Amino acid sequence: MLWAGLGTSLAAELGLSTSFAEQAGGNRKLNFGGLEPLVAFMQDTPLDKLQPLVVGKLNKREVTLKQLMQAAALANARSFGGADYIGMHTLMAMKPAYLMARQLPSDRKALIVLKILYRNTAQIHERGTKHLLHDVEPVELPDGKLGGDALREAVRRKDQGKAEGILAAIAERSPQDAFNDLIHVVADDTGVHRVVFAHRSWEVLDLAGMENAEAMLRQSLRFCLNRENPAAANRPIPRTLLPKLFDQYKLLEKKPGTRRTDDAWVEKFSQTIFNGKAEEAGEAVAEALADGIAPREIGEAISLATNQLVLRDAGRPANQTRAGKPEGSVHGDSIGVHASDSAHAWRGIARVSNHRNSMACLILAGYQAALDRSRRGGDFLDWKPRPYDDHLAKITAKDGESLLRELEGAIREQDQAGACALVHRFGAGGGKPRQVMDVLLRYATSEDGALHAEKYFLTTTSDFATTRPAFRWRHLVALARVTASEAGRTAAGYEEACQLLKVKA
Repeated sequence: MLWAGLGTSLAAELGLSTSFAEQAGGNRKLNFGGLEPLVAFMQDTPLDKLQPLVVGKLNKREVTLKQLMQAAALANARSFGGADYIGMHTLMAMKPAYLMARQLPSDRKALIVLKILYRNTAQIHERGTKHLLHDVEPVELPDGKLGGDALREAVRRKDQGKAEGILAAIAERSPQDAFNDLIHVVADDTGVHRVVFAHRSWEVLDLAGMENAEAMLRQSLRFCLNRENPAAANRPIPRTLLPKLFDQYKLLEKKPGTRRTDDAWVEKFSQTIFNGKAEEAGEAVAEALADGIAPREIGEAISLATNQLVLRDAGRPANQTRAGKPEGSVHGDSIGVHASDSAHAWRGIARVSNHRNSMACLILAGYQAALDRSRRGGDFLDWKPRPYDDHLAKITAKDGESLLRELEGAIREQDQAGACALVHRFGAGGGKPRQVMDVLLRYATSEDGALHAEKYFLTTTSDFATTRPAFRWRHLVALARVTASEAGRTAAGYEEACQLLKVKA
């Protein structure tokens, strides 16, 4: 009665409309049990109080870095539900940031965690709500329907209630089943946020807890629901491409291949993906899978194809500049960074998902790599990859220590080409990759990176570890370029965090 008498506008301002809807419509608040106080702390603490209070808790050993990231992930999910651009990117950075923290010196480990917590709480206060994501009642699966098929059909109809209820029912049975069935929806189309958000929502469960799988995966489901358009005349190509290739190459009837390849095959296949049209690249992957090539070898070649987009990119043109992304820059949402993160995510899902999804994800990784090269513009087939010969010729340093010192200077001066040349020379001379990674890690920690520094650092260093010696340094060369591009733009809250931890900024 009070809600009706006030009217919807005033009731909304007073927060009564939400309360009424929860009681009348059965929307139960999402509660995280024993973690609830820390999750609420992440949502409620004023931004100017956040870092001093967090450092105080760390100094008193009341919390660990992992517990802080766990609470931040849950607060993010409940506040944004996958519907906020910056909130989504912040969640995608959480697992990479936690892994990066473990690589930092002991007195600096908390820096990158504080960076992500600051970004998360700032956006919660700016755009989030306390309870955007509510608890969901499971629904029974339709008779004769597999979970993935039922979930995909509900999304295609944009039936959010049915889709979320189905996911909740599958998650009750098994978080792994929920993830596998969700990938049927994710693989209905391509796009960097579609795939990376799904991948990171699964990976962050190492922090958020497998018991919270349904809530974390529901964000990815909502992202796909929000982008579904049942009235569209042209349906996404993957919806016809995947069934066609599955049938043509009998992929679902075959076990994953184990054939190893030589360097020449990987280089040639990488160029096939890079130079080809999207559907041709997808079919090339399907054919390689049918021929018994090990999925890891195929994924390695795809990652090298997307790596070329970073190495060849002419940089952001003048008509696409934004605050923090000047002309010539390649950090943030550049073609190469987005493509590399996408390929990494498709490969990551393929490694942990079931056979059907593994085949689908690798095909879509090849398809999207070629699509990214052609769809977003740029003369990538004519542009040459860095390092350039003239920049290599300028290097006078002979020993590793001098090369690293010059690398620091190139990054500070935002000399992308010089940074590429120095890392290439360091690797060619037998330098230890950890030494280069440590230099680049410091900047990935301190700089804003336009929401992509943490994800891309993990993408490239992970791809380095899974790439053969003949090609692996290309990934660190690309990371050096992006690091030089983003240098000079310190992350919000970083200097305060350094003061609180009593370390040098």
